[in-house]
Amino acid sequence: METLEVEPTRTVAKTTDLATGPGAPGVSKIDPIMVADNITRSFGGNKAVDVEHIEIPRHAITALIGPNGAGKTTLFNLLSGFDKPDTGEWSFNGRALAGIPAFKSARLGQVRTFQLTKVLARLTVLESMKLGATGQRGESMLAAVFPPLWRAQEREIEERALALLKKFKLHEKKDDYSASLSGGQRKLLEMARALMTQPEFVLLDEPMAGVNPALVQSLLDHVLDLKSEGMTVLFVEHDMHMVRHIADWVVVMAEGRIVAEGPPQDVMKEPAVIDAYLGSHLDEDLGIITGRYDEKGNRLP
Repeated sequence: METLEVEPTRTVAKTTDLATGPGAPGVSKIDPIMVADNITRSFGGNKAVDVEHIEIPRHAITALIGPNGAGKTTLFNLLSGFDKPDTGEWSFNGRALAGIPAFKSARLGQVRTFQLTKVLARLTVLESMKLGATGQRGESMLAAVFPPLWRAQEREIEERALALLKKFKLHEKKDDYSASLSGGQRKLLEMARALMTQPEFVLLDEPMAGVNPALVQSLLDHVLDLKSEGMTVLFVEHDMHMVRHIADWVVVMAEGRIVAEGPPQDVMKEPAVIDAYLGSHLDEDLGIITGRYDEKGNRLP
């Protein structure tokens, strides 16, 4: 795949590698991993989501952005199986997911994290990681009484868990209770635990929310690593600098609808995006979005 260099250590796919035409709401992708049609969800008299068509490009990082109340999280919950739409259908790798619960989607290779992390407080970090692995033979009542049937797999799962903990710099915490971790460490644990399923498609719900600035860069690097390891990423985010830094493709929502799609540098210039996302803070925030930054994220004059 031909790439376009944008930073010394960061490349993104060209628009022509992802979409069949210029960025626009509902534009077809060359190789979509997920396709959704006519997705609607209402709460009372309020239609929170009304999406006619959306495709998520494979082997790319897609950001889902928009102002508060735009319907991002609701759409995210629908696509990941944590909520049911009023209408619509969607597929992952060509397989229809309507009516399939989230745990079965995870077995197919689609996993998600949450904005508010949930840890199993009475389990250690390593135990939490091992619990995330799927297809464990020891979970069967019959197999559980015959350890030789699952011990080899158990060792493999533990080795995989320890390798991920080292990668996410949580190895020294492996014997600590999960409840003792800081907010940022819990985010790292949740992402690492999601990878225990060996997924193909990872959905991240505001992965940087509430994270200490000292851990933000580490989390950003891990998101980029997901793509370099062959995974597809869809994430919800409010920080425009972060979106510009890691996203290959951006989907913008407002009032439950998709109002723009495209590469970050193009989407940020769309009048519909400026109106929907920036509002009365246009002058100040547009400068932030289109500004230049040094390697530490500080804005340059």
